[in-house]
Amino acid sequence: MMSKRPTHTAGLKATQHALQEAAIILLSAEDQLALVKAIGNPPEPNEALRRAADAHKRLVVKSRP
Repeated sequence: MMSKRPTHTAGLKATQHALQEAAIILLSAEDQLALVKAIGNPPEPNEALRRAADAHKRLVVKSRP
């Protein structure tokens, strides 16, 4: 009976490679510039973000010891 181990190992390696490839984000030069500008000069938080931050403080931050 042939061992299934080599196939399993090959499948595992292929899966790991696919996950590594999926984790890489490629941006065009224009997109890179837009990202840097957004990080350096973020917009003011809107009302929805303020409410979300308040909810986070109530639900998560206060529940920590």
